Amino acid sequence: MRRDAGLYGYERALRRAGFDPIAGVDEAGRGACAGPLVAAAAILREGQGGQIPGLADSKLLTEKARERCYEHVVRRAVAWSVVVIPSGECDRLGMHVANVEALRRALARLGTPPSYVLTDGFPVDGLGLPGLAMWKGDRVAACISAASVVAKVTRDRIMTDLHDQFPAYDFATHKGYVTPEHQTALHEHGPCPQHRQRFVNVRRANVPCAHELEGELVR
Repeated sequence: MRRDAGLYGYERALRRAGFDPIAGVDEAGRGACAGPLVAAAAILREGQGGQIPGLADSKLLTEKARERCYEHVVRRAVAWSVVVIPSGECDRLGMHVANVEALRRALARLGTPPSYVLTDGFPVDGLGLPGLAMWKGDRVAACISAASVVAKVTRDRIMTDLHDQFPAYDFATHKGYVTPEHQTALHEHGPCPQHRQRFVNVRRANVPCAHELEGELVR
């Protein structure tokens, strides 16, 4: 690959090698201590018709830019899919297993079966087709970037809806990630059903502090 190949270079090279269609897959919410894990897969069209204006790693885009890219992806993609893994299932499986399972499910839900898969970070085993795990793949491969946008926008919308159910935690702002404000809310209110119990900060919030235990003994 040439350094100036651009965001669509990997897909062009794979098509020249005889692989088509090519799917990208990515997730959103792995590092959050609350809310679901969301994975998405996308297959983009070949040529100009498959190019998404302003496409980039979802983490590098503003909220409005992500929404615009999302609308382009769902209209222009050959196929796309999204999978939501609830926080309880993340706790049951563990984050790494849940992450791989989410990526696998997203690929399985594509209406068009891919012949090659590009993944962000680490490989997804057991697909029965070739693939490449790419370091910072959402910044160098268009189909992974498209998947990252779909996953991120979907999850942000879910977290905004959860804010209405659990307003004390301000999920609409931090989307379930660990921030000082989120940690303060955890300390004051304890975890809600959307928090992931495997996270240390959430487990600590389940334990009453010393003055609370003293108050219970006095009563």
